[in-house]
Amino acid sequence: MEYLVHLQKDKKLSKIISQPLPPLQMHRNVALRLMASIMSQQLNTKVAKIIYKRFLELYNGEEPQPQQVLDTPSDTLRGIGLSNAKVKYVQNVANFCIEHSVTDTKLLSLSDEEIIDILTQIKGVGKWTVEMLLMFTLGREDVFAVDDLGIQQAMIKVYKLQTDEKKLLKEQILKISSKWKPYRTYACLHLWVWKDSGE
Repeated sequence: MEYLVHLQKDKKLSKIISQPLPPLQMHRNVALRLMASIMSQQLNTKVAKIIYKRFLELYNGEEPQPQQVLDTPSDTLRGIGLSNAKVKYVQNVANFCIEHSVTDTKLLSLSDEEIIDILTQIKGVGKWTVEMLLMFTLGREDVFAVDDLGIQQAMIKVYKLQTDEKKLLKEQILKISSKWKPYRTYACLHLWVWKDSGE
């Protein structure tokens, strides 16, 4: 695996890479994945899955298009366990995708930065949310989620970084991650796996 050879040049990172990860995959229906990401914010994985399952059940288990979501009454969306704010944000995504013709095909032709610039215009969608979309929905290999708490915590341990100064920490993290280009997504995945394994 090409990415593995490249990342293992970083001696500290190579110590936590136990085995190759499955290749990143592209998933269809980006608008829906963005809505799902909003629904799962600040929830543990189990609860997020339950809410998303209930959401799909509103559409007979099928993946809805943005217009179908807009046609769903807010009360119905609240009824599956979404807060008022999340209902509004999900509707914002659906509205934006219709008004700006945001389709899978359109996004595939854009760079990571262009996608971040477009989608963070939606109220309720931050840079981190779009970075997760780039990694897990669009399968982009070179995304680095600098603001992700899990990534920061893992890198502090692996690289023995000082945490007193937030700005300095961010600069150190970005400098280290630049060595991983063009496979920074895989580096993030390995850091998450290592952290979740309780090392």
